[in-house]
Amino acid sequence: MSKEQRARIDALLRQPRAEGPRSVEEMRAGFEALMSRMIVPDAIRTTRTTLGDRPALRVVPDGTARRGTILYFHGGGWVVGSPETALSLTGHLVARTGFTSYSPDYRLAPEHPFPAAIDDALSAYRALLDSGEDPSAIAFAGDSAGGGLTVTTCLAARDAGLPLPAAIVAFSPGLDATQSGESLDTKAGVDPIFTRERLAHTAAMYLAGADPRQPLLSPAVLADLTGFPPMLLQAGTNEVLLDDSTRMAARARAAGVDVILDITAGVPHVFQSFAGVLDEADRALDRAALFLAQRVRTCGAAAPSRSGRGI
Repeated sequence: MSKEQRARIDALLRQPRAEGPRSVEEMRAGFEALMSRMIVPDAIRTTRTTLGDRPALRVVPDGTARRGTILYFHGGGWVVGSPETALSLTGHLVARTGFTSYSPDYRLAPEHPFPAAIDDALSAYRALLDSGEDPSAIAFAGDSAGGGLTVTTCLAARDAGLPLPAAIVAFSPGLDATQSGESLDTKAGVDPIFTRERLAHTAAMYLAGADPRQPLLSPAVLADLTGFPPMLLQAGTNEVLLDDSTRMAARARAAGVDVILDITAGVPHVFQSFAGVLDEADRALDRAALFLAQRVRTCGAAAPSRSGRGI
C-alpha cells in the first residue's frame, strides 16, 4: 500500500504549473492551497497570539498538556508559508507529544530579506525565555526553510549568549545557500517539487545580494556547531535538498553533537506533511515525537506566562 501512496503523492506534486514566472502573491496563494489539503488532527486547539514582536499560532493538545514547548518554524523558502500552512506538522507533533507549540509568523522575503526571519525567530525564543520557560523544556522544530531556521536560530542564540534549547528537529531542512550539494544534480527529475533553478529563484529573494558563504546562510558547510543540542534530521531520498541533511549530520558528528540522520526511501521533500495518507509520514512523525519526548525535560510544573509578553 505504501508504494501506491507514494505514487499518488508524487503524481499530485508533479501536476502541471502555469507557464512563466509567477508573482510572489501567486506563489503564496498556490502554496496555501496545496497545504490546505493536508490533514490536521482533531485532538488539538489553536489560538492566535503574539510571540516577541510577531503574531504567532499557539497549538495545544485537546486535553491536559504536558510540560514542554515546541517552537516551530514553518517552511516556504523564506518567501511563502505561514503558521497555518504548517499546521498539519505542528498539529501532529503536538498530538503525539502532548507539548504546546508556538509557531511565529516571521517576516518573509522579498519584502523582508535575510536576516529578518532569523531575527524574528530569535525574538520568539527570547520571549519564551523571558516568560519563564526553561530552555531544557524547549525544542526547536521546523520544515524546509523553517528546518534551516532551527539551526540558524540556534547559532544566533549562542552568539547572543542565550542558553540553547533541549533539542532540534528538522524536516527536510534548507541549510546551504551556496547550493553546493551533489543531490541538487543527482536528484534532479527525481524530486517532484524542486529544481536547482526554482530554489535559486526564491533564495535570491531571501539573500537580496548577501554573500551565501556565511554560517547563518549555509550552516551545513560553514557553521561551527560546538555545544549544539541533540538534533534529529529527517529527509527523503527523492529530494534535491537531501545533501543539506547528510552534510549537516556529518558536521554535527565532527563537532561532538548527538545527531540522528533519519532518511526515508522513495519520499519527497517534507513528506511528513502527508500524515494520514502516507504511512512513511506517520512513522516519521512517531519517531520525531519519541525523539522530543526523550530529550525535552518534562518534570516539574510548567512555568506560568508573565503578563505583557503576549504568550
